[in-house]
Amino acid sequence: MSDDSHEHQSFETRAIHAGNTADPLTGAVVPPIYQVSTYKQDGVGGLRGGYEYSRSANPTRSALEENLAALEGGSRGLAFASGLAAEDCLLRTLLAPGDHVVIPNDAYGGTFRLFAKVVSRWGVEWSVADTSDAESVRAAITPKTKVIWVETPSNPLLGITDIAMVADIARTAGAKLVVDNTFASPYLQQPLALGADVVVHSLTKYMGGHSDVVGGALVTADAALGEELAYHQNAMGAVAGPFDSWIVLRGIKTLAVRMDRHAENAAKIVEVLKRHPKVTKVLYPGLPEHPGHEIAAKQMRNFGGMISFQVEGGEEAAVAVCDRAKLFTLGESLGGVESLIEHPGRMTHASVAGSALEVPADLIRLSVGIENADDLIADLTQALG
Repeated sequence: MSDDSHEHQSFETRAIHAGNTADPLTGAVVPPIYQVSTYKQDGVGGLRGGYEYSRSANPTRSALEENLAALEGGSRGLAFASGLAAEDCLLRTLLAPGDHVVIPNDAYGGTFRLFAKVVSRWGVEWSVADTSDAESVRAAITPKTKVIWVETPSNPLLGITDIAMVADIARTAGAKLVVDNTFASPYLQQPLALGADVVVHSLTKYMGGHSDVVGGALVTADAALGEELAYHQNAMGAVAGPFDSWIVLRGIKTLAVRMDRHAENAAKIVEVLKRHPKVTKVLYPGLPEHPGHEIAAKQMRNFGGMISFQVEGGEEAAVAVCDRAKLFTLGESLGGVESLIEHPGRMTHASVAGSALEVPADLIRLSVGIENADDLIADLTQALG
């Protein structure tokens, strides 16, 4: 549950202090790792602080969940074992057989796989829309639509959706708006303030920030929905462990300064890529020519550290660039302090091949880290040849 004492503080202050209460026993300024499964009760049902079993609640996880709620401006935050575990819990809470979901035409491959291969097996239908276009979203809605799902910026094409616009459409349709805020992080964008019902995060990415933990989160402004989600989380069990929670909580303390450097480096790299003769297209919402630039400028603090671009020579040329990179590590995931490069079509988005979400074969995705920008530019330049 969020702590009202942090409500009027700046983001940077909340990131460091919300949920991070000094240990009452020793005065330790960092919350302890409660690596424990069960708790002594003071008589039957006499719980200390509400803790009985760490699947239901754990003090280290509670600290992270309080922090998450404070950063997103929500009433309840919940931490999970992975981003997909968070998504699964959310969908099984909100949906029943026969319901319908609108999903974006550009989204994380794992999210698409969850809808197409798992959730659809128990009778939930889905259809695809360009969520940046109001008419496309409205056309995809049916009388059975219960959820509209949005990623903005999207993965991997960096599309931008007007969250407030889709929130209005969702309310009119009687559906919940879910926004995956992983690429932006709450430092750059706060969907609940723009009308979203639930925010989803892969904590593995910018929130953890150091490529050393896997986790997921849900945050909602509606306390009743928060309770319902917490009930299902406990019933289903895919919770974040105490050490993982502690690692994410530590990472979040530097989120603001890291995101500033990610975005600063990305902007410099974009300028180089735009001028490179072997780059045919650069996808980055910070570019004035990006179709979502004005919306991104309105609803985001900055444009983030993710860049995608296309190259001459098709798929094999794109794969070769990924292989030649040295400082940019060839790997999946994103949002760490080190820069990563990948070929979405063969890596993170292989599961969407042949679908409406299939990505261009000549596409390369960069997760720009916080290294020296000149070193990163030199590496990309040699990789492009």
